[in-house]
This record gives sequence, structure tokens and C-alpha cells, in this order.
Amino acid sequence: MISLKDQCVMVTGSSRGIGAAIVKHLSQREVRVAVTYSSSKKEAQEIFQELDGSGHLLLELDVTKPESITKAFDQFMAHFGTLSALVNNAGITKDTLLLRMKNEDFDSVLKTNLYGSFYCSKEAAKYMIKNRKGNIINISSVVAQIGNPGQANYVASKAAIEGLTRSMANELSGRNIQVNAIAPGFIQTEMTKQLNPKQMEAITSKIPLKKLGTPQDVAETVAFLLSSEYITGQVIAVNGGLAM
Repeated sequence: MISLKDQCVMVTGSSRGIGAAIVKHLSQREVRVAVTYSSSKKEAQEIFQELDGSGHLLLELDVTKPESITKAFDQFMAHFGTLSALVNNAGITKDTLLLRMKNEDFDSVLKTNLYGSFYCSKEAAKYMIKNRKGNIINISSVVAQIGNPGQANYVASKAAIEGLTRSMANELSGRNIQVNAIAPGFIQTEMTKQLNPKQMEAITSKIPLKKLGTPQDVAETVAFLLSSEYITGQVIAVNGGLAM
């Protein structure tokens, strides 16, 4: 394995689920991480306590508010002194059918998922351009490629993130900044644990590998991208073959 030791990485929305798995895995690879949270401080503190190594940081960060982002990055730089990578993982869902979807629910999902990734990337790029090196990883979703009923807002946000990724990759490549996205498929989370056997069978029957992925699968893909110096503008699918 290529060493990731002493890289300094901010992971948005890392108090639970995929984000928590990412910070835990990176800490095992001797990366120094910032665990961020918006409202779930208790959960974030618990994840923070589980990290390997030392020198990590716990940050309050609301990705929908530019002033919160600026403050968080200032604190990050004061603590670490440098920014190696940003993982834009923070995201929400507000699912319902198109005709029942409130305008504010469409807006809020794009505000968090898409605008949040844009705001944070813009702030991170300021530091990375000065260093002439950096890595931005956006978390997309398989639904950006295949669509999903009842998720017009979420799908739109993730599809836009993939376009944003390619544009930023082109724009920032001259400064040796890599920008990629990871598109997970169905991942084992607290939500999928609530599914009954019939519902689980309906999902896994559509997946060529006949199983759900794990947050660890996504975390290891993040580490892979952090170890590469020649991948940019790509969307890495981690979906068991659901979309090919």
C-alpha cells in the first residue's frame, strides 16, 4: 500500500454512516482527519473517540452556510497547517413522488448535497492552489446514473455533482489538484437494516454480485483515490455491478 501517513483530510458529514467509516479507515492509514458535524455532535464525539492515532480534529460545519464553512476551514488550517484533501460526503434525502414534492424540499436537498459540495470545494481550492497539490473527492450515488422514483431532488443533486466533478477536475488540474467522485450503490446502513427479508431480496436480486456494499467499501475507495497521482475527473462506481 502507498503510505497516506500525515495527510490532513476534512470529511464533511462524518458523524455517521459512510462518512464515519471514511474517517475511521483513514485514521487507520495514519491520516489525520477532521470529523465534522452539523447537528449530531454527540454521534460525532463518539466517532472521534474511536479514531486510531492522535492529532485529529472535531469541527462543527453546516455545509449550507458559507460563513460556517469559512470558519471550519480556518480552524482546520490553524490545527493542521495544511489541507491534503477534502471529501464532500454530507448529504440529505427528502423523498417523495414528484407531484407531492414541496418546492422547499427540492431546494433543501440541492442546497445541502450540491451547493454544499460547491461551497466546500471552492474554499478548499484556495488552499490547494497555493500548495499546488490537493485532492477533492465528491460522494455521488448510483441513482445519478439510473434514476430512482421518489427521489427527483436527490437524483438531480447527485447527477449535478458528477458534472461539477468533471468541471472542477478540468479547471484545477493545472495546479496539480485531482477531483473525482465515488458513486456508491446500495450500502448497508441503519436504513437498510430496517428492511424486511422480502424487501432485501427485491434489492439484491437486481445487483449482479447479489449483496449490498458496506461503508468500508466506500472508505477503501477514498483511500485508493488519495493514494493515486494520476486519476482525475472520474466517477468510481462502487455498486456491485448495479450500473455498468
